[in-house]
Amino acid sequence: MKLLLDTHTFIWWDREPELIPSTTLTLMQQADTQLVVSIVSLWEIQIKTQIGKLTLRSPLAEVIAHQQAENKIILLPMTLAHILELDNLPPHHKDPFDRLLIAQSRCEAATLVSRDSVFKQYNCSLIW
Repeated sequence: MKLLLDTHTFIWWDREPELIPSTTLTLMQQADTQLVVSIVSLWEIQIKTQIGKLTLRSPLAEVIAHQQAENKIILLPMTLAHILELDNLPPHHKDPFDRLLIAQSRCEAATLVSRDSVFKQYNCSLIW
């Protein structure tokens, strides 16, 4: 199974995994699960840390390196196909980061892992 972690899921997976439901954590920890984090989420994290809206346990580069080594996190680049998929999304939500994650999950046949209920309004695979 391919899981695309929402921004908050990635942050919590790194510093507060107890905030993620146990059933979701179990799925994330299975050997055959492919964990993916979008460059879009990393961009959002970088912006929020720079403006003081978010504090990480260590610099973002270290968090990414740790997650890649420890949890086999794969980084998902943004492609033209992802951008063009935005045309197929209804305007339920205005957050550009969330909309790009939805587009990526649809293009990549990945299940989005998020507690954000707005994702339920879209035609994408979702758990949590």
